[in-house]
Amino acid sequence: MAKGPVKYFVVDAFTDSAFKGNPAAVCLLEEERDEEWLQSVATEFNVSETCYLTRIASPDSATPRFRLRWFTPVTEVELCGHATLASAHILFTTGLVNSDIIEFDTLSGILTAKKVHDVKATDGTLKIQDGGAHEGFLIELNFPVVPTSEFNSAEVSAISEALNGASLIDIKRTTTSDDLFAVLPSGKHVMELQPRFDAIQKCPGRGIIVSGIAPPGSGFDFISRFFCPKNGINEDPVCGSAHCTLTPYWSQKLGKRDCIAYAASPRGGIINVHLDEQNQRVLLRGKAVTVMEGCVLV
Repeated sequence: MAKGPVKYFVVDAFTDSAFKGNPAAVCLLEEERDEEWLQSVATEFNVSETCYLTRIASPDSATPRFRLRWFTPVTEVELCGHATLASAHILFTTGLVNSDIIEFDTLSGILTAKKVHDVKATDGTLKIQDGGAHEGFLIELNFPVVPTSEFNSAEVSAISEALNGASLIDIKRTTTSDDLFAVLPSGKHVMELQPRFDAIQKCPGRGIIVSGIAPPGSGFDFISRFFCPKNGINEDPVCGSAHCTLTPYWSQKLGKRDCIAYAASPRGGIINVHLDEQNQRVLLRGKAVTVMEGCVLV
């Protein structure tokens, strides 16, 4: 029997402006599709992540639950922040859920997305509260901390070379996603960095997260970029999952649990992060914009 068309949306995540942030294709599945089809569609979209949502019947719970899978143009991944935010944005804005909380069943366990409303205070500053009347909303993702371990210093020179000779203040390796995490002297160095993607291909691990403290007066606490050519993404425009490593690192360095992070890719993006140290969770807050919708016909 022929399969029916699949509704999709393209969403720019971690931004409130179209054509900024990180694009994700969100596909709503009403029937199972095989692995080859899932990967082929992701390759066809050719954005940093294509994700697939399948509703899970949960009669014993008032919280809607969906199976969620993420694919880059070349492979499936175990954790993705911006496509999760994009998925929640579509579910909240299209009326597919009648709830302010959604649960996603993923390769990284159950992840939650929560609608958090923006409310303007009388003094013009932005206050955040849960529920009630609102002018707009952010989406808060509850993700696991991704720990780091020390990196073999014998290979530091190769990492620096891949980052075009950048000076490295610190370098670590994430224990679950197998990314390298390099700290540069400043956020300015991060923004000006011109990586050598061919050399990054030869580096150990999956990809390289680079970060530095934000310049004074910028309105941000730290700045980052993420390079992952092995997964078909030279530079991930705004990598939410990288902030599961960045947040505990900078929280400890800056002595604060709440930070405002800027992803300094050409598209740019903003993530509000909170470290729940006791439960080893990171809360990622951001906005999203739907820019396209249609149907996959094959």
